[in-house]
Amino acid sequence: MNQQQYVALIERLERAARAHPGRFRARVVLAGLAVYAVEAIVLLALAGSAAVLLRWAGAPLVSSEPWRSVLGAALGAAVALLLKWLAWPRVPAPQGRHLTRAEAPALFDALDRMRVRLKGPVIHRVVVDARYTAAIAQRPALGGLWGPRTNTLMLGLPYLLGVPTREMLATIAHEYGHLRGHLRAGAAPLDAWVYRQRRLVGTLHEQIQDRSARGVPHRLFVALLERVLPYYNACTFVLARRNEYEADAVATGLVGAAANAQGLVRDALQMRWMYETFWPTLLRHADRAVRPPFMPYAAMRTAFRAGHEQWSRPDRLEAALAQRSGPHDTHPCLRERLAAVGVAATLPRPVERTAADVLLGVATTRQLIAEFDAQWWRREGRRWEERYRQSRQSRQRLQALQACDMTTLPVAQLEELALLTTEFDTPQAARPVLERLLAQPGGPHAQAAFHYGRLLLDADDVQGLRYLQVAASADRALAQPAAMQGHQFLLRTQDEQAARRWTELVLPPA
Repeated sequence: MNQQQYVALIERLERAARAHPGRFRARVVLAGLAVYAVEAIVLLALAGSAAVLLRWAGAPLVSSEPWRSVLGAALGAAVALLLKWLAWPRVPAPQGRHLTRAEAPALFDALDRMRVRLKGPVIHRVVVDARYTAAIAQRPALGGLWGPRTNTLMLGLPYLLGVPTREMLATIAHEYGHLRGHLRAGAAPLDAWVYRQRRLVGTLHEQIQDRSARGVPHRLFVALLERVLPYYNACTFVLARRNEYEADAVATGLVGAAANAQGLVRDALQMRWMYETFWPTLLRHADRAVRPPFMPYAAMRTAFRAGHEQWSRPDRLEAALAQRSGPHDTHPCLRERLAAVGVAATLPRPVERTAADVLLGVATTRQLIAEFDAQWWRREGRRWEERYRQSRQSRQRLQALQACDMTTLPVAQLEELALLTTEFDTPQAARPVLERLLAQPGGPHAQAAFHYGRLLLDADDVQGLRYLQVAASADRALAQPAAMQGHQFLLRTQDEQAARRWTELVLPPA
C-alpha cells in the first residue's frame, strides 16, 4: 500500500467513523484481534509441528529405534527453541538511569498524588534518559502482546532541566491518560486500549523486523503481520488521534489550560532549538578544541535560559503553528492541540525554577548531570578527538588554498576550497567561492549547490530552492536535507501548501 492509498483509506475510515460509529468501533476491535491472531496462528503451527515430530519419534530413550529417538528429540528441541524465540519476542525494556524514591521523594510523591487523582494504574519504574521528553512505556510481562503490563515512566534529563514543574506534570498526566481505561465522562475505554495496543504493536513490529532474517518462521511471522498492519494502522489511526485530545484534556484538568498550553508551545520551540542549535554549537567546538569548553548537561539549564531570546521568538512560533499533522502522526499538530485546549498561543516565559530543581532536588540533579556528562564523553570522546585532528588538517589545507589566486585554481581544487570555506569560515567568505564554482562547466556540484542554496534561503532569496533541487537531483543523499531546508523556508515565507508541494517535488511519494 503506497502513501496515497493509505491516506485515502484513512479518509474513508474517518467518514465511516462519523457515519456509523458503532459499526466502526466493531471494525477496530476486529482489526486489533487480527494482530493477536497472527501471532497465535504462527505459534499454533509451530506447536503442532513440534507435537507431530515428538509423536513420530516415539518415547525418547526407550524407543527400539534409537536413531528415531535422537532425531525426533533433536528436531523437537529445535522447533521448541524456535517456538520459544517466536512466542516471546519481548518489547525491549526502556533504557535509562533507574531513579528511586529515596533519590527523588518529591517526584514520587507527585506521582502518587497524580495516580490517586486520575484513578490510574501503578507506575512501576522511573528512568531518566537523554531525550527531551517525558513518556510512559508499557512492556507485556510474558512477551509479545501477552501478559500484564509493566509501566515505566521515562523522564528526559534535558526536559527536567528545561521546563517548570507544572508543565512537566502536564506531560506526565497526558501520558498517564493513555493508560487509563477511560479518560473522562463520555470517552470510551476502547480509545485508550487502541492507543496502548497501537504503541505495543509498533514496537513489536520493529523488533521482529530486525530478527526476520534469522529463520523461515520469523519471516512468515513478519509477512503475515505486514499483511494486517496497513489496515490495522489506518483503522486505529482515527481513535488514536482522538485519544490524544482526550489525554490533553486529562493534562488540562490536572494543571489548568494555561500551563498545559504554555508547555505545548515551550516543548515545540525549545526542543527544536536544543537539537538544531545547542548540540551543533557544542560539537563545532571540536573543530578548534581538543576538549569541550563545557559539558552538555552541566550547561543545559543555563543554556535554555540564556538562549531564551533565540528560541522564544514570534517567527519560530509562527513556523511551529504553520506545521500540519501528517497521515502517520497520531499527535495532532500544535495549532490543533491549542485549539482543543482553548488557549491562544503565546511565547513561553523564561523558567525560574525547573522541574529538576523542584522534584529531584540539588543533590540528585547534580549526581544525574555528572553521570550523564561522563557517559556522553565516554561515548563521544574518541569522535571528538578525531574530529579535532581532521579539522586541524582541513584548516591547514584551507589556508594553503586561500593563499592561491582563486581564478587560477582547477575545478577540483576550487570545489575543495568552496566546501572547506563553507565548513570553517563565514557565509560571507563562502558565497563568492561557491558562486564561482557553480559557474564553472563540469557540474552539477551537488554539495556546493546545497550549501549555496542554504545561503540564499537564509537571505530570503527564493532562488535558493532551485539550487537545493539541483543538489537533491544530483545526489540523493542530499534529498532529505534539501527537502527539509526548503520546507522550513516555505513555511516561514509562504504557507503549508507551498511547503508540501516542495517536499513532494524533492521527495516524490513512493
